[in-house]
Amino acid sequence: MFRKPAAAVRPLVLALVVASSAWAVSACAPIVLGGAYVGTMAATDRRTVGIQVEDKNIELKASSRLSGRYGDKGHINANAYNRKLLLTGEVPDEAAKRDAEEQARGVENVRAIVNELQIGIPTSLATRSNDVFIEGKIKASLVDAKDLFANSFRITVENGVAYLMGRVTEREGKRGAEIAAGVSGVKKVVKVFDYITEEELQDLSKVKAEQDQSQAATGSSGNR
Repeated sequence: MFRKPAAAVRPLVLALVVASSAWAVSACAPIVLGGAYVGTMAATDRRTVGIQVEDKNIELKASSRLSGRYGDKGHINANAYNRKLLLTGEVPDEAAKRDAEEQARGVENVRAIVNELQIGIPTSLATRSNDVFIEGKIKASLVDAKDLFANSFRITVENGVAYLMGRVTEREGKRGAEIAAGVSGVKKVVKVFDYITEEELQDLSKVKAEQDQSQAATGSSGNR
């Protein structure tokens, strides 16, 4: 089977990951990825489907609590992975930073909060657009890395600072951080990982392989 060289594939990968992140700049942006793509991403995630759903609910509830709370003096992003909630953005003062964390703690099913809010003026739309572009470049670079599973990482970029979340081994976390740090425009890398052992990774791989075999068998029997 003919395969496109990596150099030809990479621009397409970058375009896809940038498009999938574009909603972060505008809440009114349409969903651009098809259900099949989203379903595949969910199936290859190291979180259970139930936790993935919980994480999305946590993000929505946290964003609802914090959106507009500080008027035009604040800009907050809420990203959840494995029920760990990461807060990034800008708030007017320390009191607002503490208040934002307190509001986030009131969200159901949150097990931990990482408060990375900065004190200062909210970033411009141009800066946020550039952050989305940088995020896309990091994701594309992770896809290029043959020794990593890119979908194990959740990337958030805020004012040039790259925050890395995911269920990864220490080896994967170190390698992923090195790749992110080497991307043009990244000022700093902050690791917000949930670490697993190499043995746990092997167990996850076995479970995934068994699930794939089961789904393949079910599909074959259904097509008869």
